[in-house]
Amino acid sequence: MNSLSQIEILNLIMIGIIAIIGILSLIVVFIIIKMRLKEKQRIEENSSKIIGEKNNNQAKKTNLITRDGKEIDSIYKFMEFDSITDNMIIRKNREQFIMVIECKGINYDLLSNDEKSAVELGFISFLNTIRTPIQLYVQTRKLDMSNLLNSYSRRTDAMLEEVRKIDAQIQLAKQNGNDELVKKLSFDRKRKMNIVEYSESIEEYTNKINDSQYMLQQKTYIVVSYYASEIGETKKYSDIELNDLVFSELFTRTQTILNALTSSEITGKVLNSEELAELLYVAYNRESSDTYTLKNALDAQYDRLYSTAKDVLETRKQELRKQIETEAMKLATNSITKADEQLREERKQKAIEIKKKAESIMADYKDDLSKELYDKTIKQIREADINTSDIIDVKPRIRKITGVK
Repeated sequence: MNSLSQIEILNLIMIGIIAIIGILSLIVVFIIIKMRLKEKQRIEENSSKIIGEKNNNQAKKTNLITRDGKEIDSIYKFMEFDSITDNMIIRKNREQFIMVIECKGINYDLLSNDEKSAVELGFISFLNTIRTPIQLYVQTRKLDMSNLLNSYSRRTDAMLEEVRKIDAQIQLAKQNGNDELVKKLSFDRKRKMNIVEYSESIEEYTNKINDSQYMLQQKTYIVVSYYASEIGETKKYSDIELNDLVFSELFTRTQTILNALTSSEITGKVLNSEELAELLYVAYNRESSDTYTLKNALDAQYDRLYSTAKDVLETRKQELRKQIETEAMKLATNSITKADEQLREERKQKAIEIKKKAESIMADYKDDLSKELYDKTIKQIREADINTSDIIDVKPRIRKITGVK
């Protein structure tokens, strides 16, 4: 009994040890699996965080967040464009077309109170006439007087060339002993040299102003947009046809705005393709646009920024006016034709009614007339070419013929 009890005890101990080892193995496996899952989860979280930071950084480049949490488009997103064609900026894969009006106003501070009130009322009237969305864009540039300086320089050089010619004429006159001509030419030379000195002083002063970093000019623009979706189905139009349709619509809108601006003493013009390219070039190159202008970039044979034709806007204006004149002439011709046909039909119906009425009148006097006279009268009535404007009352004449009162 004792030996059996010891064997049973040993078996129970072995079973317990095996059970403990199994449980510990399961615990170790569970811990290992759990650690691996945590590691995998940590890696995925880190990856998501990195991707999220990249997306946030990219979003910051294109979008801005206001203080109240609203997201607004960045200026970089606004300035994206596909091309500049026919005085239009084309954006969003030919979905949006833009024309820009450059505005020139008056010095408001120099106006009287009545004039200021008139300008304010005119601007209110302008705002009330707007039927399509517009954007106001203000751009500040360094005042560029290089063209003016080049003009001064050319004129000064031309004047110096005239002075040199006069010097040659003076030498020739001295050799010929013509003192009177020498005196006249000397006076003319002195007058021209005074102009040269004055021009050089202006050129020097203007050059100093041009070199100043504080000479700025502010330009105000009105951005007018048109979306291809406003036309409807655009796939049936070619790019050229779509450009023509959009140009006509934008031209009409810009002209309406320009006409409305005159009430507030503001003048303006639609920018052509080159001016649009310069506008975008300055917006993209705020730091270098003062020293390296658009003209420099184009002269350096950079990729072409825009495409245009000679006097595109004026050509399109003429085409639109011609189209309007043609359509107006066609409408007038068709209206005259239809009115004439309608008038002829009315006269025809009136003539039929008149003849019926005439036959009815003659029927009342049939018994008082001979059969031959009555039949010929009816025949004359039916064959008559009636001009309704010449109708007179025939009853008195019939009474006179028949003697019936």
